[in-house]
Amino acid sequence: MIARPTAFYGGALASGLLFGLGLAISGMIYPAKVKAFLDIGAIATGGWDPSLAFVLASAVLVSMAAIRIAHRHRHPLAASTFSGPAARRVDSPLVLGSVLFGIGWGLSGLCPGPAIANIAFALPDILIFLVAMAIGALAVRLVRSRSNPGDSRTQAQS
Repeated sequence: MIARPTAFYGGALASGLLFGLGLAISGMIYPAKVKAFLDIGAIATGGWDPSLAFVLASAVLVSMAAIRIAHRHRHPLAASTFSGPAARRVDSPLVLGSVLFGIGWGLSGLCPGPAIANIAFALPDILIFLVAMAIGALAVRLVRSRSNPGDSRTQAQS
């Protein structure tokens, strides 16, 4: 395990709290709201909820600004180097994972962030979703470790 400065953990905590607050304020912790946004077939009847499009646009703008500001510095404030994705190409595991993620999001109205935020409510549906998500993550790890025993993607990165 890599030794991390206190600022790293403080930044992670602040980011998580801000993210959770944003999920709660935007309504993304409510599966019905997410499903109403994803149901573009309801546009004709007026049942489509476009409000999450504004959440998405705001998140993209804030992220773009933060990345531009961050990369003006030689190194991050709470880490030794910037870390970006190792892979630079679109491959079949990325596409398959994206499709499965989208299907799960559309069926349940939840993605991992809001589902974890919903743990506080301890609703049976949320707990079932989290168990299914954990089983899926373990299945991916098992498949990867069997197909490529030395592959670093099978190990948690810290």
